[in-house]
Amino acid sequence: MNNENNNNGKQCFSENDHRRIGRDLDLFSFSEYVGSGLALWHPNGAIIRNEIEDFWRQEHRKAGYKYVYSPVVGLKQLWEKSGHLDHFADCMYPPMDMSSKDKSEQGAYYVKPMSCPFHVAIYNSSVHSYRELPIKYCELGNVYRYEASGGLQGLLRVRCITQDDAHIICRKDQFMEELSKVFDFGLAFNKIFGYDKFKVYFSVRDLDGKKEKYIDNEPVWQFAERSIEQVLKEKKIPYEIDVGGAKFYGPAIDVKAIDANGKEWQCMTIQLDMNLPEKWGMSYIGEDGQKHVPIMLHRAILGAIERFVGVYLERCGGRLPVWLSPVQVQILPVSDRHQQAAFEIQQKLMENDIRADVDSSGNTISYQIRNAAKKKVPYIIVLGDKEIENNSISVRLRDGQQINDIPLSDLIGRVSEKIRNKSLDL
Repeated sequence: MNNENNNNGKQCFSENDHRRIGRDLDLFSFSEYVGSGLALWHPNGAIIRNEIEDFWRQEHRKAGYKYVYSPVVGLKQLWEKSGHLDHFADCMYPPMDMSSKDKSEQGAYYVKPMSCPFHVAIYNSSVHSYRELPIKYCELGNVYRYEASGGLQGLLRVRCITQDDAHIICRKDQFMEELSKVFDFGLAFNKIFGYDKFKVYFSVRDLDGKKEKYIDNEPVWQFAERSIEQVLKEKKIPYEIDVGGAKFYGPAIDVKAIDANGKEWQCMTIQLDMNLPEKWGMSYIGEDGQKHVPIMLHRAILGAIERFVGVYLERCGGRLPVWLSPVQVQILPVSDRHQQAAFEIQQKLMENDIRADVDSSGNTISYQIRNAAKKKVPYIIVLGDKEIENNSISVRLRDGQQINDIPLSDLIGRVSEKIRNKSLDL
């Protein structure tokens, strides 16, 4: 069993390690019976994921993306044609050959390491006009990559990855504008989470005897590299050149987040691909009535939900903004006789779409407060005789502030505003 991934093991993690935070907040775990690198998301962790994913879908709809779904497996022929078996096979799970059981099967199936070929197949299922472009497909798809067991590290490096994947299919004359829009969209999205400083890399080929790593199409590579460099310079974005960081099918812009230990983790990536469109016969009917090959942009704004959550937990120390907190308001009845009133308050909060929980353990109020503080709940209501008599509440904020004798409606208004505005403060 890989103790690096075992939240239930005896290994001790630093206070700001996302695995310790995940254990304290009951967000996720790993099990030797499930497999290394395969995260199990508990109800609290699922709330965080759902909030991020719902927001992601909402913002993508506003930006003109169309959501799609694709299978988890694909035939060997699919990955041969896309080039993944030539350039990415070491990271792919072994094939499942069903032909011995069903003679009608065409051959072996591989678990998908990425969604690109499926989105291409969706595009190729109909004829497109130049007027339709750009077409933007997006998907929160599970992909599987066989990472070496020694490199697995909680959520930061896993084998089941939820990619916030999208592909933009456009004309050559639209490419520069679309690349610029994606970059701005990604930065704006990440700033919602408090990331306002980014380390940007321009990922290019390493041609020092390693040309076989990349698709052989020099004119395409030169166009792609010039175009990306031009966009970065026009935006006056400081960047470093990452020699060897290019994908096998094209150069990329890679934006990396810094974790609590100063280590960089891949988040946003934008990649130019002029290989798959040509290889798969993608086309659109141009203004001249002839077929033309489009350009395709691959992009992920968060990179992977698992890694993003892991890095974010370490960045905020588990003190999640109100809209992401699994429990937004914790209600602590001073004694058993206050529990009915506590559940009535919980109901009113829930009716206003506020996640609220009642500590009905019967423990002392000091213990309840310590427990809620350990779980980093943003707002804690302490409910005793005085509050019930005055029809009011006393609220302890996560940052140590204390607000006494206020109407419940005041707290509802405050919390609702923080949720609505995706505020980072209380």
